Amino acid sequence: MAELFPDTITTDRLRFEALGPDDIDVFELYDICSSDPGIEDVTEYVTWTPHETPKETLEFVEHAEEKREDHEGVSYVVRPREGEDGGGDIAGTAGGGIDWDKRTMTLGFWLRKRFWGRGYSGERAAAFMALAFDRLDLELVAVTALVDNEQSNRAIEKYTEAHGGGREGLLRNYHLDDMDSGDPVDCYRYSVSQAEWNENPTDVAVTFEE
Repeated sequence: MAELFPDTITTDRLRFEALGPDDIDVFELYDICSSDPGIEDVTEYVTWTPHETPKETLEFVEHAEEKREDHEGVSYVVRPREGEDGGGDIAGTAGGGIDWDKRTMTLGFWLRKRFWGRGYSGERAAAFMALAFDRLDLELVAVTALVDNEQSNRAIEKYTEAHGGGREGLLRNYHLDDMDSGDPVDCYRYSVSQAEWNENPTDVAVTFEE
């Protein structure tokens, strides 16, 4: 029986490898998540802060593997393919949490600063929409961004509208501001439905490998 989640996903410019302790050098990822140039900018709008110890990185990787084994979601290491600047290097991670009752996948993604500005966010989103809709038969892909994260909101709006979806609205006090005061903060939520995806499919070549 095939696994729900493929071990590897490839697109035109990216390769996604399942995230787990046996699949990655934890110390290499720790170096990136703790002290990579620009890491403070990377973590400004995400739900984690720069890692303080390798143990913190290991726990992050183990948690990703547990979610995959429990079929609650899946995370991948993102690497540019050969021919891209930095081909083969770890560029970041991408994941999707799944609520099977709501038939919804919620996306998450971060990239090292040296890989910003290449349009990888939209290509990654196309890969995860193909996974959600074409492989898992889910009904909705959703993603949220803090209201003041203008860069992410522009990117998300672009790729959700490209597939027939877009911004749903404002979610008040939706997240806690873990990076600063701990106060609740507002987010925008965007989504694409399976029907919208079918009417506006991606032109990115997406391949799943077991």
